[in-house]
Amino acid sequence: MRYNTMFKRVREEGQLAYIPFVVVGDPNKELSLDIIDTLVANGADGLELGLAFSDPVADGPVIQQATLRPLANQFSISDGLELIGEVRLRYPELPIGLLTYANLAFAQGLENFFNKCRLAGIDSVLIADCPVKESKLFSDVAESQGVDLVFIAPPDATDEVLQQIAATSRGYTYVLSRKGITGTEVAANKASTKFLDTLKKFNSPPLVQGFGISEPQHVFDAANAGVDGIITGSAIVNLINQHYNNPQIMLEHIGEYVRSIAQAAHRNHTQTA
Repeated sequence: MRYNTMFKRVREEGQLAYIPFVVVGDPNKELSLDIIDTLVANGADGLELGLAFSDPVADGPVIQQATLRPLANQFSISDGLELIGEVRLRYPELPIGLLTYANLAFAQGLENFFNKCRLAGIDSVLIADCPVKESKLFSDVAESQGVDLVFIAPPDATDEVLQQIAATSRGYTYVLSRKGITGTEVAANKASTKFLDTLKKFNSPPLVQGFGISEPQHVFDAANAGVDGIITGSAIVNLINQHYNNPQIMLEHIGEYVRSIAQAAHRNHTQTA
């Protein structure tokens, strides 16, 4: 419901939804909350929050580095979900997505894991290493707990796979501008219009582009390609990696960066197209 409200609002304004990503508990619990407050204060329409994991196969070195700090602090999955619960109390209407990996969900027991997500106020879960063909492993239990399960649509997927993603993904569909891992290219490849049109033809939930978006021009390219929202992660996490020992400077840099992306996302793209 929160996703529906958010996408309806930005669509009516001709805007893109801006959903920044950070790892919860990084660099510690207190600063993690400060960072999330900074994201929201500077224009985030929603949040994508990651749980630290020792083998984040979809993530490049920037986010891998960020996951080491919560792990070193023994910041557990339960700690992460508890922190997200605090974020939910602060921002009752904000869509909150969780990015995690299958092993973390299985280790908790699937019903227990998705129940904890529901209690924390999480709207969606994206299991980064679960392709849509394995969706049945998680979809029934997620649905029983009222949690949307988001799937990744890669640009080289067949029409058959895209149709399955469109039918199975809930809340939104995470579309990749390119194959690979996060944060390994400065420039985003423009998402294929044909690939996006195919998802729309199959009545996909709103399309949110991730991977390779790090500057305002990439946001304009994404808008021209026809997506509904964008996610930036590595650029923000890189600022944390660089400045976490100086929290005030870190928060200033994050605020400035997020504001620049939010301003690009919140232009009336129907007028500039």
